[in-house]
Amino acid sequence: MLVPLIMYEKGLIGSPMFYISAYLEQNRPAYYERLLAVSRDRDWNGWIAFFLHAIEEQAGTNGQKAKAILDLYDEMKRTVPEATRSQYAIAAIDALFGAPIFSSAEFYERSAIPKVSGAKILKDLEGNDVVEILQRGAGRRASTYAFPRLLAITEGNRL
Repeated sequence: MLVPLIMYEKGLIGSPMFYISAYLEQNRPAYYERLLAVSRDRDWNGWIAFFLHAIEEQAGTNGQKAKAILDLYDEMKRTVPEATRSQYAIAAIDALFGAPIFSSAEFYERSAIPKVSGAKILKDLEGNDVVEILQRGAGRRASTYAFPRLLAITEGNRL
């Protein structure tokens, strides 16, 4: 959406990552009514009030998601070392949080974990319900994995 880019350009937000579309989708009738009121009645104040409320609501949602992600990361710092008993546990955690849907080859590359150790870690994580296989590899094709708890936080019901 252009608004976050404009706000970033004007120095109103620190980075253009503000996702306002979720609020607008959830409040589509009011969104359209506010836009129509600008055209029909020149009600800019109504539009601005609606949009500022949208920003406030979405900021709260984004803050909750950020806290949930940090809490999950802290939990994984305890869970993954116990599950894997590996010196590469933290590298594995960072790879999971860097891309919650990944192939085994991407995991090895992103984490810089040797393939044999990485394969054991993925097996241990799957066995402890940290990751799940979306598509099992065959032949030269690598398996595709997901980190469902992170996806549930970031994507909600949109999977």
